[in-house]
Amino acid sequence: MRKQIFILLIAVFGLTFFTQINAQEYEELAARPLDNIFEKEHIANKKPIPYPSLREADIVWSKKVWRIIDLREKINLPLYYPTDFSDDRYSLVGLFVHGIQFYGLPAYSTHDDEFKVMMSIDDVQRVMGATTETQIVVNPDTGEEIEQEVTRDMRLDEVKQIMVKEIWYFDKTYSRMDVRIMGMCPIRESINEAGEPEKRQTFWIYFPEARELLAKHEVFNFTNDAQRRSFDDIFIKRYFGSYITQETNVYNNRNIESYSMGIDAALESERIKHSIFQFEHDLWQF
Repeated sequence: MRKQIFILLIAVFGLTFFTQINAQEYEELAARPLDNIFEKEHIANKKPIPYPSLREADIVWSKKVWRIIDLREKINLPLYYPTDFSDDRYSLVGLFVHGIQFYGLPAYSTHDDEFKVMMSIDDVQRVMGATTETQIVVNPDTGEEIEQEVTRDMRLDEVKQIMVKEIWYFDKTYSRMDVRIMGMCPIRESINEAGEPEKRQTFWIYFPEARELLAKHEVFNFTNDAQRRSFDDIFIKRYFGSYITQETNVYNNRNIESYSMGIDAALESERIKHSIFQFEHDLWQF
């Protein structure tokens, strides 16, 4: 009996203690100046737009394609900036890294694009440029040159492109062509040891696993600060610029660059895009 009373007293004391802490934190947050005329609640409480249900029998045609989102295009700038971590906004890559570090968002290896091998946070930091290097520095006290290990921060600003893997399909139940994004892979552009520029795929994110996080963070709106979209809105509503670089084919999914260059590659990208449109168009009679 005494033991039960003792446990009950500890539970009551703990509940009172944590209630006081939460009340104190709330008072501190409420006392902070609000850098706006209203409290933002819409995006913070937003849920992803649900997918329509699909059955194998409903899909009469599908095509898997890969495309590149160049973050230097004007329409894509809200996905690139800010290039550092901010309390108010994240870049797309910054949000991916934030989700991997603090929300358990899985990252997958770039050995393939089938989301089979998971990467640790250390692996992600390494491919993003957060490496430890030995540099020669001058000791300010003795004036002698010494070796010192320096850890570089992740180079979020070096990610200039995002590879997107998606599936276009025709659903006979809804009688419409639709698309599902399957994954995204940031591509980092850096200078190698030989002083030459190189592009490198960093990690894959399985898009359905990231939608909960993407829906709760806003993207800058060029025309209206009061009506900002979430990252999930941007991709579901296709509000980004891109070009196709690959489609499923008999040659083991070779990309366009392996057989076309320059203007021919651009025309081939448009041909694949037009073939998807033409397939849907030919299904209807006017």
